[in-house]
Amino acid sequence: MTFNGEDIQMLHYPPAHTDSDISVYFPKEDVLHVADTWWNGHYPFIDYNTGGNIKGMIHATDRNIKNSSDKTIIIPGHGPIGSRTQLIDYRGMLSTIYDAVKKLKLQGKSMEEVVKAKPTSKFDGKFGTFIIDPAFFTRLVYKGA
Repeated sequence: MTFNGEDIQMLHYPPAHTDSDISVYFPKEDVLHVADTWWNGHYPFIDYNTGGNIKGMIHATDRNIKNSSDKTIIIPGHGPIGSRTQLIDYRGMLSTIYDAVKKLKLQGKSMEEVVKAKPTSKFDGKFGTFIIDPAFFTRLVYKGA
């Protein structure tokens, strides 16, 4: 697609934050806007009511990493403009917490037992200080695990 004389690339993701997430890439400037598939420095909201899910968030983050370079300026839906390195760190957080929650859920733990186990604890200081607190994020992940 062309916008204001510049080529742009739009990519629709399978359900992630919601069921209608897209990214917009501006190749001339090497800028990638990933919207709410990335909350830079924060636990993200996953809107299950509109089709979102944690596995989709991880998949969208993988695609965002693949579609960027170390020089790409990446614009998140929330938080400061960031880098591919920060996006990779975010992906590590998502997958580590997902794996921990899934393991506890497969052991038959209830949602509240998993929350009490604090599977987010090693990330809380960095990601758990905005709108989505660690307990709420754990509940979101549990729902999709």
